[in-house]
Amino acid sequence: MFQTVRVANRGEIAVRIIRACKELGIRTVAVFSEPDRESLHVTLADEAFCVGPAAAGQSYLNVPNIISAALVSGAEAIHPGYGFLAENSDFAEICQSHKLKFIGPTPQAMLAMGDKSRARRLMESSGVPVLPGTGDLESEEDAVRFGREAGFPILIKATAGGGGKGMRIVHEAGALLKALGTARAEAQAAFGDDRVYLEKFLPEARHIEIQVLADEHGHIIHLGERDCSVQRRNQKLLEEAPSAVLDPSVRDAMGAAALKGARAAGYTSAGTVEFLLDQRDSSFYFLEMNTRIQVEHPVTEMVTGVDLVREQIRIAAGLPLSLRQDEVTLSGHAVECRINAEDPANGFAPSVGRITHLHLPGGLGVRVDSHVCNGYQVLPYYDSLLGKVICWGATRDQALDRMDRALEELRADGIHTTAPFLRTIINNAFFRKNKIHTRFVENLTAAPVLAATK
Repeated sequence: MFQTVRVANRGEIAVRIIRACKELGIRTVAVFSEPDRESLHVTLADEAFCVGPAAAGQSYLNVPNIISAALVSGAEAIHPGYGFLAENSDFAEICQSHKLKFIGPTPQAMLAMGDKSRARRLMESSGVPVLPGTGDLESEEDAVRFGREAGFPILIKATAGGGGKGMRIVHEAGALLKALGTARAEAQAAFGDDRVYLEKFLPEARHIEIQVLADEHGHIIHLGERDCSVQRRNQKLLEEAPSAVLDPSVRDAMGAAALKGARAAGYTSAGTVEFLLDQRDSSFYFLEMNTRIQVEHPVTEMVTGVDLVREQIRIAAGLPLSLRQDEVTLSGHAVECRINAEDPANGFAPSVGRITHLHLPGGLGVRVDSHVCNGYQVLPYYDSLLGKVICWGATRDQALDRMDRALEELRADGIHTTAPFLRTIINNAFFRKNKIHTRFVENLTAAPVLAATK
């Protein structure tokens, strides 16, 4: 096992990693930007280094400073968390060249799955079902031809994409070329790569993802699924495990497909294979693979009892998985709500400022992963995620009732948060009846949603 791990991230995921390391007896070294000097991850770590000013490009994305700090501190490994450098294959290679173990997949696996068009081809050749689609678009004529053959609606997706950037739904041929230009420009701005491809769009699909773990000894397992269908502009708001829509045969088939895809990519570490589920006939199709720990990993931990971050670290240290596939069991139901510093009544505008009074919920079956405290200053430089509330129940209804109570109890005076909006979703009759899909939030009428956030 490692003696010292460098945590190359901030916020709640840095805290999560540090806690897992402490339980394994590993010394932790944090990095921080100048305004994050007093942050919780800095306080909890055994040692911490400032790697630059507020701007992420000069601090949390500053590879020379992060590598230098790791070497000076005597770290043997680097955990990137999610976001920032977590899916940067060049960073993983640089870690290798400095004899620092990157706690994640190999650069080759990251490259294979990070290019969405390439990943589609790999999955298709491996027998994993994919939606009708194209490779990287060579011309507008190819786009028009695909739209005519596949039928609308279709989806434009950035090849190097993620987080909904460079993604557009096109409902009719007349809107295709304009949407292509917009998607390319957004992809170029977000990823420095304007390549896009097209897929057939499923209007009322569910977004289901399978959590996988693979060690360096050829062992690979999955830990069931998460339903991530509640999204706004392709950004997940709420996740559940297990999905209330999958029957055992579909769950087994999707899990087997995820393992097949991960093996094809030569994958090791924790990862997530994402699918779209067509609710009309329960057919499913590969969407993408996230080559990192996911924001929503706690819901899987709550229903399986498996510490995914601990397993990531063990895998990177060369140890075998601590359980077999037949030892994975799902118990009860878990729901996670992402609490962002945003104002739902003002178009989800970022909400910055000081939290003058904070109360985090608790009680049986309630878990809060967060880095904030009384007096915490919400900064404009980074992601607006303040933390996650995760609730477990013996049934879906019990988990949702517990979540509603927990969100009502949550206080973060001085800023706006998405907690009231999430309560609106949880108490929506269609959501309670499990009648949801990836466009569910967009289909909610504005008046009731905004009224409930006041």
